[in-house]
Amino acid sequence: MVISKEALLSLTKGVMMPQEEMLEVGRKKGKLYIGIPKETAYQENRVPLVPDAVALLVNLGHRIVVETNAGQAANFQDNDYSEAGAEIAYTPEEVFKADMIVKIAPPTLKEQEMMQQKQTLFSALQFTTQPEEFLKKLSAKKVNAVAVDWITDEQGIYPAVRAMGEIAGGTSILIAAEYLSNTNNGMGAVLGGISGISPTEVIIIGAGTVGEFAARAAIGLGAYVKVFDNSTSRLRRLQSSLGTRVFTSIIQPKVLAKHLKSADVVIGAVRSSKGRSPVIVTEDMVSDMKVGAVIVDVSIDQGGIFETSEVTNHTKPVYRKHGVIHYCVPNIPSRVSRTASYAFSNMFAQILISIGDEGGFEGLLRKDSGVRNGVYLYNGVLTNEYLAETFNMPFKDINLLMAMF
Repeated sequence: MVISKEALLSLTKGVMMPQEEMLEVGRKKGKLYIGIPKETAYQENRVPLVPDAVALLVNLGHRIVVETNAGQAANFQDNDYSEAGAEIAYTPEEVFKADMIVKIAPPTLKEQEMMQQKQTLFSALQFTTQPEEFLKKLSAKKVNAVAVDWITDEQGIYPAVRAMGEIAGGTSILIAAEYLSNTNNGMGAVLGGISGISPTEVIIIGAGTVGEFAARAAIGLGAYVKVFDNSTSRLRRLQSSLGTRVFTSIIQPKVLAKHLKSADVVIGAVRSSKGRSPVIVTEDMVSDMKVGAVIVDVSIDQGGIFETSEVTNHTKPVYRKHGVIHYCVPNIPSRVSRTASYAFSNMFAQILISIGDEGGFEGLLRKDSGVRNGVYLYNGVLTNEYLAETFNMPFKDINLLMAMF
C-alpha cells in the first residue's frame, strides 16, 4: 500500500510536536511499624532511637511505639518521646506487636517468647554469649534478624563497632584518670603532666579504633603515650591519623614487660575478629607493675587481654591484684549512655529511613550490601557461616535465599 506525502505528514504530526515528559513511576514507600522495648539486660542504659530521630521518622509517616521508661537511663523521658510523636506503651507485650523491633541488647528468652512470626529484629548479637537455643527460637518464628555490630558501610567499616570504640577509647582514659586520684584510693597522680614534672606514662595495647581514641585523649591531657600492636600497618595508620609521632612497637613479650614496669596506666584495646581475645599480658607482667597503676581492659567483653582480668560491673567496677587497680566493665559506652544512644540513633535512623524509601526490609537488602552483611537470620534461615560453624548448624547464602523468597 502506498501512503501519500500528505497522509504521512498527518500521521507524524503529533510525533513531531513537543511531547509531555514521561517520568518513571516511583516505588511506593513503605510505612513502618517500629517497636522500641525497654532494655532489660543488666546495666544496659542505652536506647536505640533518641526523641529527635523518632520525630524525624514519625514525620515521614512511620508509626513508633516506645515502652515506658525505655530512655530513662539515658535521661530521655516518656514525654520527650510522646512530644516527638511516638506512642507510649505500658507493657512490653504491646511493643512486641510491632512489625519491626529495634533494640540494643539481644532479646532475652522472655522477649523471644513475645516476638511475632516473621518479625524483623535489629539488635546487637554478642555471639560469644548466645546459646544455640537463642538461634533456634528465633528461627522457629521465621524472624529476620540483623546484627547491628556486623553491618558495614560503603568503606567496609563497621559503624556501630567504630562508634562504640571511639566512645570506649576516649572514656577509658577518663576512667583511668579517676582511679589515679586520691578520691578513689589511687596513687594520687594527675593523668597528663605539668611543667617540671614527668608526664604520666600510658601504654595502649591495640592500635584499632579504641586504641586510637584512647591515644588521642591521653595525648590531649599531656600524657606520654606508647602504643603496642601486632600489625605494623595498623601502627603506621595510627601515627598518620594522630598527626603526631608517638612511641610504637610490635607486641613482643620481653619488650612489653619492660615498658609495663614504668607504666601508670595500661589500656587493653585488642579486638578479636573471631571468638575470645588473646591473653597478651601475663600475671607475672602485672605483678611487676607499679603499685597503684591502673589497668582498663576494654577487651573484657571478649574475655580480656590481661591474665588477671575478671569481669566487673558499673556498681563495683574495680578490684586490686598485685597492687594494680583493674577496671574490667564489659559495657563502657553504657557509662555515657546519652552520648552512646545518639551514636546508635544516628545509624538506626538512617537504616529505617532507607527501609521505608525502598518499600520494605527486603527492598533495602537487595540494594544495601552493608545491611545484608549484618543479617544472620532471613525468614528464619541461618545465613551466617561463622555462627553455623560455632553451633554446628546448617546455613544458606543470603543472596540465594533472597532469590528464592
